[in-house]
Amino acid sequence: MNRPLYAIPGSSVPVAAQPAGPVPALPTTVAEVLAQSQVEAVFDELERDLVGLVPVKQRIRDIAALLVIDRLRLAQGLANANPTLHMSFTGNPGTGKTTVAMRMAQVLHRLGYVRHDRLVAVTRDDLVGSYIGHTGPKTKEVLKRAMGGVLFIDEAYTLYRPENERDYGQEAIEILLQVMENQRDDLVVILAGYKDRMDSFFRSNPGLSSRIAHHLDFPDYAQVELLQIAERLLATLHYQFGTGAREAFDDYLRRRIRQPHFANARSVRNALDRARLRQASRLFGERDRVLSRDELSTLAESDIRASRVFDTPAP
Repeated sequence: MNRPLYAIPGSSVPVAAQPAGPVPALPTTVAEVLAQSQVEAVFDELERDLVGLVPVKQRIRDIAALLVIDRLRLAQGLANANPTLHMSFTGNPGTGKTTVAMRMAQVLHRLGYVRHDRLVAVTRDDLVGSYIGHTGPKTKEVLKRAMGGVLFIDEAYTLYRPENERDYGQEAIEILLQVMENQRDDLVVILAGYKDRMDSFFRSNPGLSSRIAHHLDFPDYAQVELLQIAERLLATLHYQFGTGAREAFDDYLRRRIRQPHFANARSVRNALDRARLRQASRLFGERDRVLSRDELSTLAESDIRASRVFDTPAP
């Protein structure tokens, strides 16, 4: 896919948007595009990495389908305007937004929409300065690093603080608006955050809202899905639940979900890390005993139920 040269914000040096190399044969079928791009391997990784999120995964496949058909149209000499693919990911912490963004970068790269498969993840602190003249260079430097790939701005709603007239977030927003419109064929921006705060953010910044083509809502995980996530995480680390430990962790989840600051898969990972610490402390106390492979890789029920979550009555 031939792309024009672009100029990085703040620079007069043009950069080639398409790497040099042999031009592959033009595809004529969807199967040929999929074979050339190997994009289905990314979908397999997404399924392996994330439990649930069926509507989100389907939306990613729909976007990929659009790009596949665009490649076939281009091969036939049909009019082919690059679609706008800036996105909004909304949901609570630990629902997989960053992981999906990383896979989205791979999909876009393999289908020729961006030059790199990298994801540059930033927050307000990476974009907004603390004094006059500081925000512009910071924002442009981030855009320079992200150009040719995907820029992921977490807690994007923090860029806009109307209650503080000395805040410089609006300057960063204006620079983003310009780049999202003028260089949308070489950069995809994903804005992420809590749904209610992102809705308010877009209402206050209609220019940004109009440039977002895809809004993906990441639901909280159900308890059964969180238990599946826990088992996958343990398997990755070569651990397993011992007798009664799986049931104990299910009980832990039932209690923890109802407590403040629950963060879905992130809280599951943190809980397992603490359980591993308790297992290590328990085994460490038996210094002279030869520990088997099974003992070193098994979390006992007591390692789970020692959590402070069990100190309060079950709801």
